[in-house]
Order: sequence, then structure tokens, then C-alpha cells
Amino acid sequence: MSSANIARYMAKIPMIPEHERLVKDHQPQTPVDRQRYRYISTRCLSVKCVVSFALIATVIVALMITMGKSLPPDEFARYEVITGFFQQDDPSTVPGTFDYANHNFGLIDQVYDTDADYDTTESKTQWQRFDHKVFRLNRESRRLVQYKIMFLARHGEGYHNVAESYYGTPAWNCYWSLLDGNTTTTWADAHLTSAGIAQATKANTYWKTMLATQKISTPESYYSSPLYRCLDTARITFTGLETDDRHPFLPTIKELLREGIGAHTCDRRSNKSVIANAFPRWRFEEGFSEEDELWKPLVRETESAQDARSKIVLDDIFATDSNTYIAVSTHSGEIASLLRVLGHRVFSLSTGQIIPVLVKQTIVNGTPLPTTIEPWTPVSTCSEPPPLPTAVS
Repeated sequence: MSSANIARYMAKIPMIPEHERLVKDHQPQTPVDRQRYRYISTRCLSVKCVVSFALIATVIVALMITMGKSLPPDEFARYEVITGFFQQDDPSTVPGTFDYANHNFGLIDQVYDTDADYDTTESKTQWQRFDHKVFRLNRESRRLVQYKIMFLARHGEGYHNVAESYYGTPAWNCYWSLLDGNTTTTWADAHLTSAGIAQATKANTYWKTMLATQKISTPESYYSSPLYRCLDTARITFTGLETDDRHPFLPTIKELLREGIGAHTCDRRSNKSVIANAFPRWRFEEGFSEEDELWKPLVRETESAQDARSKIVLDDIFATDSNTYIAVSTHSGEIASLLRVLGHRVFSLSTGQIIPVLVKQTIVNGTPLPTTIEPWTPVSTCSEPPPLPTAVS
């Protein structure tokens, strides 16, 4: 599905502004310049390597027809968050101080209208009763309606997070993020720090506790961004859990679940063969390319373009996966985008945090309201590294 979904995504994005002049005027004098120049030179036959998405979509649009599972043109999928079940839905819950591990994943303690018909031979936990509530929602819904519980997990701390904190966001965005690393650290397709590993280990321990004490259902399907920090977070989080034999921990790696694309090397994924070697037996979605075909060194994806991408990946998951409990290992920016598409209130996650969302999808006759999707934009760069923030200089 990857090639087909990428084709759908590219077809939605307006033509990228012409950046050929930026490349021609590019003089490799600073470390940023030299690294970007090497990347462009080794991957392109000429400086005209930045092409429009419209052109790429024209080349591979046939894949969208032959591979993509999509709705008829007179139907579309509409998403909404069913509120009232999780504290994260409540405007009074403060994202910056909320920790899923202190609040039963955020599930609100309450009585459901489905409790009376549940097995009363023994007491049930809040999660067991919630599970039954969602089961009833799906059983009693119309044919074109389905509900899923999505656990959206931000990866643990990566080396790029540490670098941005050290250099400061302005310097990171205009200079350091464009490099593969500094003299001591590599952050291209960033790996987890020891703190990031600890955050993922905390999630693993918490899932085990919830299974033992709350009888929570383990995820039935697992999806991950192709970036290493998310793959490793998922591996640490779910390895060793007592999963249902019908739903083992066997993640599917999906291209469009990645962080905002372009410019920052931490968001440039490794080759497929490298990922496969590090995470054997994990599944790649059909059509997953060997090299990163989306990342560009001179431009960055806009918020509206990322939301269009998130809508495509949600459509794909709901169309091809009949399971109810879904685990997604991804990024802060991508979770923010998914929440916008789902209609959830803004809820920022720090590294290693998890937000569960009860999602309702309805297939609607007609066409969706038109939306404006902004083209990818050039990034602003610095010729020299800005000074360090006072606290670390």
C-alpha cells in the first residue's frame, strides 16, 4: 500500500515552488552547505533533482489504481473522537503535566450504560468494562460505522531532541538540524538516548502492570513510523508482553506515519534493508521503497500537507484492518496531525508519552468539503552556527 498511498498524498499537494535557483546559488562553504551539497550531488544526476509532486504523481499514479484500496469517488471517510472516556479529552487536563502512567492511561472511572448486560459473576475492572462498551458500539453500529481504540505513542527521547535542547530551537532549525550530527553525536535518523530507552522501558513495565491488574486488552495490531527512534520504542515497549496468540507483536512499518518531512536529517529515514536488518520479521507495508523517496534537503512539509498525509494513513488502517485495539509508534508532530484530523483537542506529548483515543469512522455519501493544502516551503538557513543559549554557553 505504500506506493499507492504516497501517490495519493503527492496528488493532493500543489506543485512545490521552484528551488532550482536555490541549488544553483548554493556555494558549499559552511559545514551545512557542504553536507547538503554532498547529499544533493550523490543522489541526483544534476542540480534539477527537486521536482514537483505533481510530476512524481503523474509517473506513479497508475499504482494508485492497481494497488490502492480506496473508497468510491462518491464516498469519503469522516472521523471523530468520542469524548467523555479519557481525561485527555477534558479541556481541564493539562498536557504538560499529565503522565499516562499515573492515570490508568487516562481512562475515566465511570459507570457505562452497557455494564448491566456484562458478565456479573465477578467484578470487572474499568478497562474490562470499557472494552465491553466499545464491543457493543461496534456490534450495534451501522454497516458504514466502526470504532477503534488507538494508542498513539510518541517515541522516547532521541539524540536529536538532546541536540535541539542544547543548541536552542532557532539554531537547531536553521543550522544544526540540517547536518547529520556534530563531532560527538549523530542524529540523522536519530536513535534513542539512554533516557529514551528508559522511557520505552517504563511503557513496557506499565503495560505489564495494566495487563496483570486492570486486565486491559493488548493491542491487536501494531504500526510504526519507519524512523529508528519509533521502531526501537515499539520494540522495547511491547517485547515480552503476554499477547493474544492471534495477535502477536508483529508491527507493520508504514511510510506515512513519519514525522514532518524534509530538511531535518533526523527525519530522513534509513534504507529499507538497514531497517530490515535491525528489525527482522517486522512487516513493511506493500510497496515500501528501499530508499527514502519523500525526504528533500531544501524544503519542508507544511502542516496542511501533513494533515492530508495523516488522513490517508488513517483511511488505509481503517479500510484494511478489522481489529479494534491499535498501537501506533510515531512522533509528536505526527500525533498532533492525527489528532487534528480526528477532531481531538490539542494535546502535546513529551517524549515517551502515550495518548489513547476512541475513534469513530463513518463512511459518508458525497464529497468532503474542499480544503487548502499548502505546498512544501523552503527552509531558512544560517551560514554560521548561532551562539549557544546563555545557559549552556
